[in-house]
Amino acid sequence: MSELKLLALNGFLGYGYELESLKAGLEAGAEMIGADAGSTDAGPFYLGSGRQLVKTAQVERDFSHALQAARGRGIPLVIGSAGTAGGEPHLHSLLEVVRRSAERQHQHFKLAFIHAEIELELVLRALEEKRIEPMPGVPPLTAQEVRQTTRIVGQMGSEPFIRAFKAGAEVIIAGRACDASVFAALPIMQGYDAGLALHLAKVIECGALCARPPSAGDSMLGTIRDDHFTVRALNPLRRVSPESVASHSLYEQPDPNRFEEPEGSLDLSGAEYETAPDGSVRVSGSRFLPRSGGITIKLEGARLEGYRSVTVAGVRDFKVLAHLEEIEAETRGMVERNLTDEMVREGYRLLFRYYGCNAVLGENEPLSERHGHEAGVLIEAIASTQEAADTVLALARSSFLHCSFPGRSTTAGNLAFPFSPSDLSAGQVYSFSIYHLLHGADQQRLFPIEYEQI
Repeated sequence: MSELKLLALNGFLGYGYELESLKAGLEAGAEMIGADAGSTDAGPFYLGSGRQLVKTAQVERDFSHALQAARGRGIPLVIGSAGTAGGEPHLHSLLEVVRRSAERQHQHFKLAFIHAEIELELVLRALEEKRIEPMPGVPPLTAQEVRQTTRIVGQMGSEPFIRAFKAGAEVIIAGRACDASVFAALPIMQGYDAGLALHLAKVIECGALCARPPSAGDSMLGTIRDDHFTVRALNPLRRVSPESVASHSLYEQPDPNRFEEPEGSLDLSGAEYETAPDGSVRVSGSRFLPRSGGITIKLEGARLEGYRSVTVAGVRDFKVLAHLEEIEAETRGMVERNLTDEMVREGYRLLFRYYGCNAVLGENEPLSERHGHEAGVLIEAIASTQEAADTVLALARSSFLHCSFPGRSTTAGNLAFPFSPSDLSAGQVYSFSIYHLLHGADQQRLFPIEYEQI
């Protein structure tokens, strides 16, 4: 029975991993090293701003060891969703790391980099052709929202990676990509069952998060064969079990028996999980169901909403805690009355969160009647410029600090500030303007590949 062994570095390039785990994976015969390097979990800021969640020094550490290991064994190294969001600035940021690492190590290889940023005009045409569908809970897309979008990326499937492999690429750096495609592409290209390949990729793309104790900062080894795959932790401090692998198969999925990929659906209703003699977990029965309507790509877009300023303070006066609603309402009024007419016309947003008083779940908090002896107050102002946001926040902070309320027995401030200065200018604010599906997508056109001899 043929087999292919895939090494997942960690759950996010830059999160770190144990070098001994990487070494153990190589000694076990890994034939590819891969890592996901992006997510929308951290919100739209990174897509809109072109910045990345993890720092370059962290990314360079993770990548350089992986590059040395891959080139030393002559096996491919594949990174998806470069730079957190996978747009052009994110892709080129990681490419700089690749070139620096290669120069430092005197490495020679064929590099492929796959673009994932999508032109606004292409999205507008698809919208006119009625080929764009909103994700669940998302409103329909409009042409105005597309034009207001700063940057759009598409989540590529396995096909662009397969194209790069067939062209002889030894290191592949991709823009925004489905997590599973990073690991599923090579086995699919080699003729392994697509259902097993995608399910294996789904399990290992988060690194050792499917092990116990779980960690996104450690490595996993996946082995695919003709009728099953196995996964095992490479760190002796971690173990996998049928329960841990099965539960991770549900990770981030609304349906426990099915998850969607650009090329089709993965049916897990017949999947079986069992412990293998070597301590790994053996999985079989996963089925791939091709999509009859062609390829469907998820689009992600971010637009600039304004600029943010925040302050954080604490409250330990039980009378203040009992009158937070009245204080907030009076603060809003004082800010409105004291701003210039121009700033009021331009618009701003003033947000209050009380940690210790339903700040996390808001109206959905089931224990809303329970209050502690103190609360943290987060005041946030968003406006069209940083100066305007700073001004709104300064007014809100001083108004809240000195606001009177029923039963007040002191003229001292209502808030305790941990920092000086108390106000923090937080910069640009982005929102997701596009979180939609593009049907009938042409991946060769959407995701062009460039090659470079390093």
